Amino acid sequence: MTDVLSDILDTVELKATFYFSTELHPPFGIAVPAYKRAARFHLIIRGECFVQLEDGQVVTAMPGDLVFVPNGQPHLLSSALSAECHPLNDVIAQARFEGQGPFVVGHGEPELACRMVCGHFDFAEGADHPLLSAVPQILHIAGADRMQYPLLDDILRLVSHQAFTAGAGAAASIGRLSEALFIEVMRTSVGELGGSNHIMAAVTDPHIGRALGLIHTEISRAWTVDSLACAVGMSRSRFAERFRELVGTTPMAYLAEWRLQRALNRLGRPGPSVKAIAGEVGFHSAAAFSRAFCDRFGKSPSAYRKGRLGD
Repeated sequence: MTDVLSDILDTVELKATFYFSTELHPPFGIAVPAYKRAARFHLIIRGECFVQLEDGQVVTAMPGDLVFVPNGQPHLLSSALSAECHPLNDVIAQARFEGQGPFVVGHGEPELACRMVCGHFDFAEGADHPLLSAVPQILHIAGADRMQYPLLDDILRLVSHQAFTAGAGAAASIGRLSEALFIEVMRTSVGELGGSNHIMAAVTDPHIGRALGLIHTEISRAWTVDSLACAVGMSRSRFAERFRELVGTTPMAYLAEWRLQRALNRLGRPGPSVKAIAGEVGFHSAAAFSRAFCDRFGKSPSAYRKGRLGD
């Protein structure tokens, strides 16, 4: 059966688009802008950094800590909460940073600078899933807690090492490691957030997780609430109630949305015709598919494909 979490991240086209290592000399203050369809992380290697969201939430990040901002929220990075913060693009321009080597801000003894690895992920235009919106605005995994998550800890160690290595292929290696990092953060959020992260609990729930697996594996099948409930060994009413409680929507609404998300992904790649994709994701006619797609994304499947592929 399909790994639901992997299928979600493949379909929304998670991609690490850039990263940089920093040497930020106090006092420093950087305003990281909002960015749609994005996630960011900051891994502290040395020194201290305050990470503050617009709503006032503050994380004090120490060496070994990972701070994850999953939903493209604007935030401040500073050496002190009272520090004046300047737009990221202005700071990059002033530092004459061109994407190579460390991003150095200010002057001083190197050992006193705050060293971080910062990464940025993008998702495809229109890509969405309850998982992406259910994660809190900020996640903080302290260095002292990393040993609870051995695989995540190993990835963070490799990221730390590769980010300050100038060898051939270092950038590509960091990109792949960063994508693995995102996946592991999503997995560990179950333990970190417990019952508050319902969608991650749904993925691991023995009944609802299996139902999600069936939907993701056999997306074109004519599923009903009854057939899904029967397949996972629950009564119809209890299944529908539990699904909505954990996933935040009804089984049929989830199926309808995921069919469109899978179609969005397929249309962004060369291959089958629009009609063939409609059948792949469970639509009985290209016309019905086009109507549903246009209602959801504001353009026809053909127009979306043309915009993505330039055909």
